[in-house]
Amino acid sequence: MFSSNADASTRDVAIQLLARREYSRAELARKLQQRSFEADDIDACLDALAEQSLQSDTRFAESFVRSRIARGQGVIRIKGELRQRGVDQETLSEALAAVEEREAIDWFELAKETLARRYDSPGETPKERAKRERFLATRGFNFEQIRYALSCL
Repeated sequence: MFSSNADASTRDVAIQLLARREYSRAELARKLQQRSFEADDIDACLDALAEQSLQSDTRFAESFVRSRIARGQGVIRIKGELRQRGVDQETLSEALAAVEEREAIDWFELAKETLARRYDSPGETPKERAKRERFLATRGFNFEQIRYALSCL
């Protein structure tokens, strides 16, 4: 996967990782720690990468939000996953707002489309309806969005 050179620098490994996809600073730090680099070296490397705009939590968060919207995930789940990846609340909120504005995201319509891809009716029985509600809830949609999506099928 990576070069077998045991002398690979912290920066070399970080660049190899970033060449594949965007990473949050926390994810990148964790990956570098797993490769037994020193904490001071990791911090210095990540600071340098951020200064050079090679690593950006803002860019990572926006990319992540767009990819999750394309998968039909709601804001609750997206926020939770970004927090797990070490993105702070301010960066997370700014990224969500930027993507929502730039791409005119309507969470209610996204919930409706996500539900319609899986189911063709709102469910005949309360049990079937509850199954659809759970499906959308695990996708990260709130109660109002779920209710709207079910009313549109």
